[in-house]
Amino acid sequence: MTDGVRGADPARSEPAPAPERPEPGEPAPADPNAAGHAGPSHPFGTPPPGPAGAEPRQRLHPLSPVLHGAKSLVVVIAGLSWSTLSRVGFGWFAAMVVVLALGATVLAVISWWNTGYHIVGRELRVHEGLLWRRTRAIPLERLQAVELVRPLLAQLTGLAELRLEVVGGGKTEAPLAYLGVTDAAALRQRLLAVAGRAPGRTIAPAVVPTGPTAPSGPVAEPTGQPLHAVRNSDLLVSQLLTPQAFLLPFGLAFVVVHFLSEGSWSFIALASTLTAMAGVLLQPVRRVLDDWSFRLAREDDSLRIRNGLLETRVQTVPFDRVQTVGVTWPLLWRMKGWLRLRLEVAGYSGGEPDDRNRPDRLLPVGDLRTGEEIVAEVLPGVRLTGLPLTPPPARARWLGPLSVRVLGAGLGERVFAVRSGLLTRQLAIVPYARIQSVRVVQGPAQRRLRLATVHADTAGGAGAAAQDRDLAEAWALAAELTARAHAARGVR
Repeated sequence: MTDGVRGADPARSEPAPAPERPEPGEPAPADPNAAGHAGPSHPFGTPPPGPAGAEPRQRLHPLSPVLHGAKSLVVVIAGLSWSTLSRVGFGWFAAMVVVLALGATVLAVISWWNTGYHIVGRELRVHEGLLWRRTRAIPLERLQAVELVRPLLAQLTGLAELRLEVVGGGKTEAPLAYLGVTDAAALRQRLLAVAGRAPGRTIAPAVVPTGPTAPSGPVAEPTGQPLHAVRNSDLLVSQLLTPQAFLLPFGLAFVVVHFLSEGSWSFIALASTLTAMAGVLLQPVRRVLDDWSFRLAREDDSLRIRNGLLETRVQTVPFDRVQTVGVTWPLLWRMKGWLRLRLEVAGYSGGEPDDRNRPDRLLPVGDLRTGEEIVAEVLPGVRLTGLPLTPPPARARWLGPLSVRVLGAGLGERVFAVRSGLLTRQLAIVPYARIQSVRVVQGPAQRRLRLATVHADTAGGAGAAAQDRDLAEAWALAAELTARAHAARGVR
């Protein structure tokens, strides 16, 4: 059974329209959308005008090339590696870094000079490119969220980055990096208002000023109804209760014994060892930095998530885009009664190099009572401890003698729930209205045991899979899921 329509096409590209020029001696035509709002004077030149009747294009903040150049410097140093330093010496190494960093900064300045954006009707148009000009038109009715992100350098310079998520986009669309904090917040609210995600707000036709003279202080945004704030102490302890943290002392002991036995304490060997150990600790450290001061609030029909230490984020997740709620009980967390909640959200990119920009964090760490309260907010009427989960038949133990005891699946009043995992216990909850397709899959071993796995797919990801069900039960479960999905969406 396959029904429903997945995400629409991503933002399209089109050539930049040529501006209309007035005849000699005639005054320039007035901008009807900017009546009473004079455009800001830009210290680095005036951006090219947009189409007739549209607001003029705006450039990013003039400090944007500096921040991009600083990011390139870190990448350059990491790419040259310690072995390059040992071969060419410190002087040539520093010269290479300076030359490459200056080249990256020059390219960033050229890119900034040829990048502009403005709103035309119900589209956000982003113009970029020097030799190959490109105009991206993002239909705002397909806009799911506009996230305000502030990396460390942006926090130090009073800037922010806007990241747009569009239905059907393979990646984050048209990231605007960087704008002043006040400008970024104002543009974000305007985009959401045009997209219909901020009902009751006035859509100001004025051009949002961008430049070094624009205010860049803290932005007063509505906080909504607070739901939960994670204690940073719990966050730190939760990351200490991970396999990486437990293996770290053994790794340190191995390194010390190796150096003492070999008698080698060269700088290159020590630096390489420390770099390898840093890679082991990267994931838990990154989780602490990303989830620091995690706060969750409800704002009308959406969730507002704020988190981050070195890079702060403000993300908005509409309730109608939530496809699946996932609950995880890591092995070492279970002795403290902790769990983690995650989301699958339709319209958010899944092809990024990492998942840091995905709004999948619903609760980094918390107890069962807190998890039940948050799940009840996202999925009204659903209780974690009240889901009707039934185990697979006894013969499924031939496929998983240990994990068969924790497998379970069941149909609730509003959701389909599946439990799995031996060391790390997992629970996937899928609302019937979000199911896009249902599949019954049999492997070679399952066919001999007359077992099958039932998959409930969603638009936001993997959905849920009831493993190793009796074959007759699997077909009945698939038919019931199909009927309930149609009924929940009003499909006949």
